[in-house]
Amino acid sequence: MKSIKEELYHHCQQFVQDRVDRIEQRIINIQESLSSETKSTAGDKHETGRAMLQLEREKSGKQLAEAQKLQEILAKIDISTPSKHARLGSLIFTSQATYFLSISAGKIVINNTAYFAIAANSPIGKLLLGKTIGDHFNFNETNSSIKEIL
Repeated sequence: MKSIKEELYHHCQQFVQDRVDRIEQRIINIQESLSSETKSTAGDKHETGRAMLQLEREKSGKQLAEAQKLQEILAKIDISTPSKHARLGSLIFTSQATYFLSISAGKIVINNTAYFAIAANSPIGKLLLGKTIGDHFNFNETNSSIKEIL
């Protein structure tokens, strides 16, 4: 099962890295657009265009910072040390689904089995954090129990 956790972990790393790469490319494109903007006879139109690009650059900068926080969270995850309690890096098998407590990366299918990468601060993550095998929890009006934690 350790290999499944490794695959899930690497999928999450790739998910964040792809996001960082897209945002960085967007910032480069915006910077190039700002640099290539030439002063036209329609001065107000030019200034409005520059202002819009600068706002877009700020927005992309914030998104990049959020993605880098996800990378920091992933760097703190230890998938090699087993735990009896659900914690960051745990693979949690419940009666309804299987969750990888890490970052919100959505549904991941490995060997025709669906796993859900969820953040510890997500609604389901908060319910699972600290639980042990046999514990029950209620999410979206569905009662579930924890069958196994790896």
